[in-house]
Amino acid sequence: RPSAFAASAHSAMLGRSLARAVRPRLSRGLATGETYDMVVIGGGPGGYPTAIKAGQLGMKVACIEMRGRLGGTCLNVGCIPSKALLHSSHLYEEAAKGWGPHGISADNVKMDLDKLMKHKAKTVTGLTGGIEGLFKKYKVDYFKGKGEITAPGSVAMHPMEGGPAQTLSTKNIVIATGSVPAGVPGATVTVDNDAKVIVDSTGCLDLEKIPEKLIVIGAGVIGLEMGSVWRRLGTEVTVVEYLDRITPGIDDEIAKKFKQILEKQGMKFKMGYAVKSATNEGGKGKLVMDPVGGGATETLEADVILSATGRVPYTEGLGAENVGVKLGARGMVEIDDHFATNVPGIYAIGDAVRGAMLAHKAEEEGIAIAEQLAGLGGHVNYDAIPGVIYTHPEVASVGKTEEQLKGEGVAYKVGTFPFMANSRARAMADADGLVKFLIQDGGAHDGMVLGIHIIASNAGEMIAEGVLAMEYGASAEDIGRTCHAHPTMSEAFKEAAMSAYGKPIHF
Repeated sequence: RPSAFAASAHSAMLGRSLARAVRPRLSRGLATGETYDMVVIGGGPGGYPTAIKAGQLGMKVACIEMRGRLGGTCLNVGCIPSKALLHSSHLYEEAAKGWGPHGISADNVKMDLDKLMKHKAKTVTGLTGGIEGLFKKYKVDYFKGKGEITAPGSVAMHPMEGGPAQTLSTKNIVIATGSVPAGVPGATVTVDNDAKVIVDSTGCLDLEKIPEKLIVIGAGVIGLEMGSVWRRLGTEVTVVEYLDRITPGIDDEIAKKFKQILEKQGMKFKMGYAVKSATNEGGKGKLVMDPVGGGATETLEADVILSATGRVPYTEGLGAENVGVKLGARGMVEIDDHFATNVPGIYAIGDAVRGAMLAHKAEEEGIAIAEQLAGLGGHVNYDAIPGVIYTHPEVASVGKTEEQLKGEGVAYKVGTFPFMANSRARAMADADGLVKFLIQDGGAHDGMVLGIHIIASNAGEMIAEGVLAMEYGASAEDIGRTCHAHPTMSEAFKEAAMSAYGKPIHF
């Protein structure tokens, strides 16, 4: 097999080796009012792992969270509740429509929306409580309030219930304040989640009845996931997108195939439209839009309009201006390659900084900065951060897209394998999708995996093999010569790798 180890993979392994070194003894059990080793502002998927890891490494740590519940957007009003709704709505649609090939039929299938929402809420409550338990286990001091940096080494904690601020002295400050839904550029869209007509992703998770019609502004991850939930429950869903393609940043071939699948499922798309306004007209949503290429203004009406045009860093009230922390575009905290801001002793991670706004990326950064501040070798390999869209089928990617490789002038080869040729997928009557490999063509790293893209019912789980392969600089042949159990959908992963460097067996 060719030996193909990327520099980034080597660096990642070196970082892990350093992290396994003898850990230094750090301050523990300081009296209230004495100096912390670290204060983390934000208790989301970046902040709380930072605090836990620091506690595990022997630091005296505090974490400030303004929501009153740990887990941030992801756990409270993002990743987790949306996955509860996605899974439940998929089960409903399968029962109502999808069991035919298996000889199973069901009459009068009904959705109890209130019970579904209670399941979602119970899931969130249980998980947030679990994090509090971990804080106690690793002796992390948890403050419910808003953190404001008042000076280097000083954070004011403004309690949720009001009253005077408490000053926390610390050697290091980690900003992990996350992000909030973005507005629609150039448009008048006033979100009012309480009215449940013009909503953002948070409001769309808490609708009290199934709408007849839903308009989604933005064909990105959030819009397509939430659109899928309500379409499955019977809503007519129309997605309005400024660009001529869905899911910006996803490999173009994958995006086109994904759109075809969603259209086959019944989702409608209006591509190349600029939204001018979205208003609540007597309890109904009205959306006004113009064709990007010119033409007459169009109007759409729906029971609910979801604004899903991405997210922006949340730094309101952080106190960055108090100490001169530099903020870049859209309020993003500027950092160097070691998460340090321009102010000594202040660091930032997650959605508040550059890079993909992903919970697992934030967690990796949080663990890395905790290890760095403990004198260890914390490291994040940004070439091996996966992204997943949790529709059905799911879409998962890691590494480069074809468009990126072309733009960078990298010589590459492509290997694909369709699930229609996979025995397990055919047996499950769930064969939409494919696996796509992009590998180095020639040179010292010939055959090295550069990118992997999957559309499959279990793509979010399957991509982990690709992430591990890229983390350790594997070649496509390394994967193609690794035995995969039969019959499994992961065999398509192996055969796509074989297709990239040679030929698959079953296609």
